[in-house]
Amino acid sequence: MLRINREIYLNQLVNKQNNGLVKIITGIRRCGKSFLLDPIFKEYLISEGVSENHIIKIDLDERRNNKYQDPDVLDEYIRSLIVDEETYYLLLDEVQKVDDFESVLNGFLHIHNLDIYVTGSNSKFLSSDIITEFRGRGDEIRVFPLSFSEYYSIFKGEKDEAWDEYITYGGLPKIVSINGENEKAKYLEQLFEKTYLSDIVERNNIQRIDIIDSILNILSSSIGSLTNPYKLLKTFQSNGVKDLSINTISSYLKYLQDSFLINKAERYDIKGKKYIQSPFKFYFSDIGLRNARLNFRQQEETHIMENVIYNELLIRGYNVDVGVVNIREGDAKKQIEVDFVCNQFNKKYYIQSALSLPTHEKTVQEERPLLNIQDNFKKIIIVKDSKKPWITEEGILVIGIFEFLLNKNSLDL
Repeated sequence: MLRINREIYLNQLVNKQNNGLVKIITGIRRCGKSFLLDPIFKEYLISEGVSENHIIKIDLDERRNNKYQDPDVLDEYIRSLIVDEETYYLLLDEVQKVDDFESVLNGFLHIHNLDIYVTGSNSKFLSSDIITEFRGRGDEIRVFPLSFSEYYSIFKGEKDEAWDEYITYGGLPKIVSINGENEKAKYLEQLFEKTYLSDIVERNNIQRIDIIDSILNILSSSIGSLTNPYKLLKTFQSNGVKDLSINTISSYLKYLQDSFLINKAERYDIKGKKYIQSPFKFYFSDIGLRNARLNFRQQEETHIMENVIYNELLIRGYNVDVGVVNIREGDAKKQIEVDFVCNQFNKKYYIQSALSLPTHEKTVQEERPLLNIQDNFKKIIIVKDSKKPWITEEGILVIGIFEFLLNKNSLDL
C-alpha cells in the first residue's frame, strides 16, 4: 500500500501538543484528515513512549461506535478511561456524528490531563467558521490535498510525467492508487457532484442549484481572473437571468469558500499598504476537481501552474495576496499586478508565475511589476522550463517550477 506520511501536518500536530486547545483538523473532503490522525499521529505518539492505553481513539462513523454519538454516553465513557494523572490523548474521527459535539469538546477541555484532537468531514464540520464554535478554544490544522512534492515522492516515473498527471488529476490521496485515466476522471467527477456539491447544497439549503452550478463553471473556467459578485451578476443578467440578487451570489461564493473547495486571494496595494476590497481572485484547492468540473477541457497550463503555485504557498504557511502596483505612463496612472505577495512572520516575497521566458521582451514584461516595488524584499519569477536558478540583468531570481515545488527552501536561494 502506498503511504505518504504528511510530515508538514504531523509537525504541526506535534508542535501543538498539550497546548490546552482542541486541535481541529479541517480541510476539503478526501484530503487525508483521518489518515493524519490515525495511523500517522497515533504511531508518532507510540514512538515517543505514550502507552496505547493512554491513547483514546474512536471512529465515530463505525457502526460499532454508534452509541458514542450520544453526547452523554461519549462524555461518560471518555471520563471513565482517565484513571491516573498521566496525559491522555483523545483522537475523535468524524466528530460531527456526535450531537452537540461543540459542547462535549468544550467540556473535555476542563480535564487537565486530556489532549484533544478531532477530525470531521461532513458539510457542517467542513465549514471554515467551525473554529468560532469553540470561542477561542480551538486550534486549526488545515490539511490540503497532496503537494506536488508529496505526490512525486511515490510516483513511479519522471518529473515531467508526474507534473502532467498532477496538473490533470490533482492531489487527492486516493488518486495515486487509481489506475487508468478514465477511472481517475470518473472518480473526480462523481466526487465533485455527489460529495462536494451535494454537501454545499444540503448544508446551506440552496434553492438555486442552477446558479451555484453556473458560478462553479465560471470560476473553473477563469482561475486566477479578477471577479466579484457584481461582475458575476452582470454575466447572469446578460444571459437573461433577471431574478437574481447580488446578495445571493455573495452568499454562494462564501459557501464555496467555507467548504474549502475554493480559496479567495485578496488584492493588496503594495505602495499604499492597504487591501483593495474588490475585485479579487479565486483558486481551487485541488486542480483535479477543477478539471473534473470542466470535463477535463480547458487544460491551459499557464493558469493551472499559477493555481499550483498559490496552493503550494498556502501549504507552506504563507499568507498570500495578489499585489497591485500603481505606475505612471505619461500623464496617466495605471495599475499592474504582481501575481503573489507572500508574508510569513518577518519574511516577504513577491512572486510572478510565467510558463516561460522565451525572449528578452517577455522577461522585461514579467519583471516590470516587480521592479516598480520600492522595498528590498525578495522578488522571484517562477517558470516551467528553467533547469537551474538564474538571476536576470535587473537582479530578479528566476527558478523553475520543479525547483520551487521540490525544494522547501527554494524561495531563499
